[in-house]
Amino acid sequence: MTGYNLKNDNEVKEYLKNLHTEYIFGCRSEKKPEVCHLLGDYTESITNDEKKAAIIYKENCDKRNFGKSCTKYGDFRAVGRGCKKNTVEAFKYMRKGCDLDDPRGCLHAGALAISAEEVDLSRETEISLGMHFLKKACDLNQEKGCFYLSGLYLSGIDGYVEKNLKEAYVLSLKACEFGNPYACANVSLMHKKGDGVQQNAELAKSFRTRAEDLLKEITKYKKQLKFQQGVDP
Repeated sequence: MTGYNLKNDNEVKEYLKNLHTEYIFGCRSEKKPEVCHLLGDYTESITNDEKKAAIIYKENCDKRNFGKSCTKYGDFRAVGRGCKKNTVEAFKYMRKGCDLDDPRGCLHAGALAISAEEVDLSRETEISLGMHFLKKACDLNQEKGCFYLSGLYLSGIDGYVEKNLKEAYVLSLKACEFGNPYACANVSLMHKKGDGVQQNAELAKSFRTRAEDLLKEITKYKKQLKFQQGVDP
């Protein structure tokens, strides 16, 4: 798909039309799961047909076991996008996405299980599964999985999860290494107080600086993105 001038409206339309044709062929004729997922993304974001996108994601999950599509359909079900809201079904599909090693599926299944949303399980089972899925998300290098799990160990959950500052530190450090500024701030504070790790003012300062630098980068990126979205092509 080269040779298009993407600053020209007519060529952009032609490019998108041909891209759509490729996705339909790759999905419907060649039965490629990754292409079917791209067709779902196209239908969601370009043609803005969330109902049809939900059908594509669900089919790609049910028939081809494509983890990202399972997660995406679960996300749709969780909030009622293109389909009726149903947190039990949402959790079922997020969980399948996680079982198929999609990091976002693990993150979302874990967060949904831990939250107060009804997923048709006992509270003890919800929290146990939530912790399991967040750990798998972290193991799959999903930084938010590490960060959310560290928060659970920092505060604990009365009657279910005991505080574990050493584990919270290890998870916060990993999330910080992945570029999460809030995790870096937590690591800084833990070094400052000596919570779960040796007290060290120099490291506390270093991680605080890292947190501040990451926040500046994120703020700068968001401003650039907002500017670009406001510029006519």
